[in-house]
Amino acid sequence: MSQTLQAIRGMNDILPDAAEGWEAFEELVRDWLTAYGYRPIRMPLVEPTPLFARAIGAVTDIVEKEMYSFTDSLNGEQLTLRPEGTASCVRAVLQHNLLYDGPKRLWYLGPMFRHERPQKGRYRQFHQVGVEALGLAGPDIDAEQIIMCARLWDDLGLNAAGSIKLEINSLGQPAERAEHRTALIAYLESHADQLDEEARRRLHTNPLRILDTKNPAMQALVEGAPKLMDYLGESSLKHFAGVQQLLKDAVIPYRINPRLVRGLDYYNLTVFEWVTEQLGAQGTVCAGGRYDGLVEQLGGKPAPACGFAMGIERLMALLEAHGAGLEAPAPDVYVVHQGEAGQRQAFRAAEMLRNNGFTVFMHMGGGSFKSQFKRADASGAQLAMIIGEDEAVANAVTLKPLRAAAEQQRVPLDELADRVGDWLYGADEDNSKE
Repeated sequence: MSQTLQAIRGMNDILPDAAEGWEAFEELVRDWLTAYGYRPIRMPLVEPTPLFARAIGAVTDIVEKEMYSFTDSLNGEQLTLRPEGTASCVRAVLQHNLLYDGPKRLWYLGPMFRHERPQKGRYRQFHQVGVEALGLAGPDIDAEQIIMCARLWDDLGLNAAGSIKLEINSLGQPAERAEHRTALIAYLESHADQLDEEARRRLHTNPLRILDTKNPAMQALVEGAPKLMDYLGESSLKHFAGVQQLLKDAVIPYRINPRLVRGLDYYNLTVFEWVTEQLGAQGTVCAGGRYDGLVEQLGGKPAPACGFAMGIERLMALLEAHGAGLEAPAPDVYVVHQGEAGQRQAFRAAEMLRNNGFTVFMHMGGGSFKSQFKRADASGAQLAMIIGEDEAVANAVTLKPLRAAAEQQRVPLDELADRVGDWLYGADEDNSKE
């Protein structure tokens, strides 16, 4: 007997019960983003490897250790499964000249890939919703994106539970970061004996990331490090103040976290994270910020930009932890039937209802009326439509309410859609009467 094949570790199947919740989440997300003027864009899963090395930074964990990269056996091209969406989105905007007629608000949804140690909330194939606004320079778009997130948490029932909290920071501009970087390296070098192996490796390549260390033994050292905020100029401070004022106006609570630096090299000015304490170590469910230099860095004309991404797996886990999981809508009608003539009429009646916009599940696989009604009840449908030999002969169906104390009734086939509509949407008449 051949060995049963299984999915790659860290790349998970999403089974129907969970997938229906994902579908409901994605539908909510589409409506939410449309309300803020964002339009969908879809990029390939595979991109040229240099795109990420140039955009994310060659000396980052993602590029150094986590990317799924390979050589195309046909032409020798270096390719990578996308580890994040911003670089791909900017590449698409530049390739197709989407900024020719002004700013763009874009969003995407789909899988990303990183070779990490799988654990709760962190997988090798994971899914993100990404939001990017290109061509807009002011603090207003930064604040709007944060406020957007707060609205989504509200729609998902997470704000009321206090599950997600906002942290913000400013990384300033490259020249300001360079001055801070010099001071930071000098400080860390003077305490070299307290640095762990990872910090020593990053000391001269990406010292800002040392501030984000999770090593308890280095927390006091990090707390005493030079603060980037002390090196920001008037323009950067004004931008950050503008973001904060708009958040205060919108009554969005936040905490300034000077150690919030983000793991990607392309960020400047505003950065933010929405974090929770309820998912263990993987506490960030949404993160982003401004990346004004990336468009030029990838070969385009200079253009401001900002965006964020949220991990769907982490959000779904958080919803589940609060008993607020999203469910797919139940069908309007579940069709139970007996006999050949009943089955044929059931197909016709179900399609009539679908033609009128109703959601109809039809029982398949035979079985007694009793067993079929168990399935009907479990489906969550409001009505059962019963078709046996008697209904087939009479060119009618029997409607039985499953969620209300009312009598079943025989309905002529040509009145079916109207009567189902009355049951579901509200005729004030007494539906229990024949």
